[in-house]
Formats: sequence, C-alpha cells, structure tokens
Amino acid sequence: MLAEKLSQDLAKAGLQVDAQQQQQLLAFVALLDKWNKAYNLTSVREPAQMLTRHILDSLVVSPHLVGKRFIDVGTGPGLPGIPLAIINPDKEFVLLDSLGKRIRFQKQVAVELGLKNISSVESRVELYQPEQGFDGVLSRAFASVGDMLSWCHHLPAENGSFYALKGQLGDEEMAGIPEGFKLIETIRLTVPGLDEQRHLLKLVKA
Repeated sequence: MLAEKLSQDLAKAGLQVDAQQQQQLLAFVALLDKWNKAYNLTSVREPAQMLTRHILDSLVVSPHLVGKRFIDVGTGPGLPGIPLAIINPDKEFVLLDSLGKRIRFQKQVAVELGLKNISSVESRVELYQPEQGFDGVLSRAFASVGDMLSWCHHLPAENGSFYALKGQLGDEEMAGIPEGFKLIETIRLTVPGLDEQRHLLKLVKA
C-alpha cells in the first residue's frame, strides 16, 4: 500500500524517482517508524502520514535546489536532508543537529540504506564552522526566517543561497528578514495529499 501511494504521489508531484530510490524512501519511513517508538523523533506516528508530511514535503523542494553541497540545519531525524539525498545522489548533504539521539538515528539510516552522500554533525548551528561554505543552507520547521539567517549567516559559500521551508507565511515573519539579506524568490509548493500551505523562500546575502 505504501509503495503504491509513494509512486502515485511522486507522479502527482512531477518528480522522477527510480525504483531503487523509492525503495530507499520506504525503508527510511520504516526506520523512522521503528526508532520513533523509543526515541520520539517526530510527532507523526503513522507511516502513511510520514510519507506525506515528511517525505513528500521534503522532496517537493528538490527541483529548486541549485548547486552540489548543502547543509540541512536543525535537521531532526534527517528532514529534508535524507529524502533529498536519496533522490539526488550527485549532491552532498551535511545534516546538522544538536541532539545526539537524532544523529545516531541518521547514521544508522546512512548505514542501512547505503547512503554515501550524507554526513551527520552534532553541533549547535551557530558554533559549527565548516571548512568551506555551502551552495545551499536548508531549514525546515527550524526557526523563524530572521533567526535562521542570523544563526546561519556564516554557512553559505560566496554565491550560496538560503532555502527556508515554510507553511503559511505571516507578514510579521516576512518583515523580520534582517538587514544584509534579500528575498529573491517565494515559491508555492504543492504536496500531494496535504491540504495545507507550503512555501519555499530563497534568500541570499545582499
């Protein structure tokens, strides 16, 4: 059932995902479901809901990513980083989170799914100093846009972008974009099976 749902939803979203990648996405949901019982990694309890609210919700961002190296800040159990890494084997993803249990889960996923293009880092974002900047800094349900930009300002490469995955957009939050940053695009995302607003904000250093 889940496999069928995934395949149909990917088609609705216009995403090209091969059979092996779909198997990896389903295996990720199974691991998330299994570990969630002990580690409480997400408030979403049903695998079918995880597929919609976590997997598809992450994947719809994929067509908008520009570059090769990305960091997913406040990634939790690896969202959106792991689903994006599965369907973009040519891109690299650093998964950053401050909680050890989440990092342990991500590392287990990487081993079990054979993912070579993710690395997990346990750190607070403002303390993390990468050796080189990233093409894209991703955040999903992490913080307000203003806080994200303040805490992550040191992470993008010279021409790198910030990608903030948001639900509804409030005027207050949009007005809170700090000086020195510019919103270049607001993209409305459609997640199959989800009747809620989703947006992707693309920002750069001004």
